[in-house]
Amino acid sequence: MIKRFIPISLIGAGALLAGCTTPAYVSPVEVTRFIGDETAFLAQGTIQIVPAPGIPAESLEYDLYRDAVRMELEELGYRVVLVNGGQIAQLSLDQYVLDDGQRRSPVDVGVGGSTGTYGSGVGVGIGFNLGGREAERIVREMSLTIRSEGGMQNLWEGRAEMVATINSDYASDTAAAPRMADALFSGFPGTSGETIEVE
Repeated sequence: MIKRFIPISLIGAGALLAGCTTPAYVSPVEVTRFIGDETAFLAQGTIQIVPAPGIPAESLEYDLYRDAVRMELEELGYRVVLVNGGQIAQLSLDQYVLDDGQRRSPVDVGVGGSTGTYGSGVGVGIGFNLGGREAERIVREMSLTIRSEGGMQNLWEGRAEMVATINSDYASDTAAAPRMADALFSGFPGTSGETIEVE
């Protein structure tokens, strides 16, 4: 399915209007991780970050999330390389806007690939009452799978999701990307199958 991309900058005018009637809101980051059987290989050696199928690798938005993930991987002990990594980190992104009527409209990054072989149906309900008129909300989902180069089985898989009104500080990818990446790797590798919330 092809999505029509809407530049995040076009949402700015709506943020000003929403700010007049609705308080800013940002949710905790909801994170779920799944861990493979070969955990001894995690957080060491070289790793290459690649976009999931359907993610435009040349986009500014992808660059922001890739750089945020790179910093976290380096803090874990990986050496991030551009090619020929001993492990592959595949990054998937999705963003969309929900308006008052809960209608979904795509934003910048667009479609993401499958999160892998461990989890399915991971996600958080995004409904909340702001009191009075609801502002449009940006829902962001970021998934990352780590596998050995040439390997079919994932060593680790994580998914992070957050919601922010368009009048909040986290309406921009610049602010959202490091927050989501930090939450995704919080307590790495985590407990397999457990869902946590990170403020």
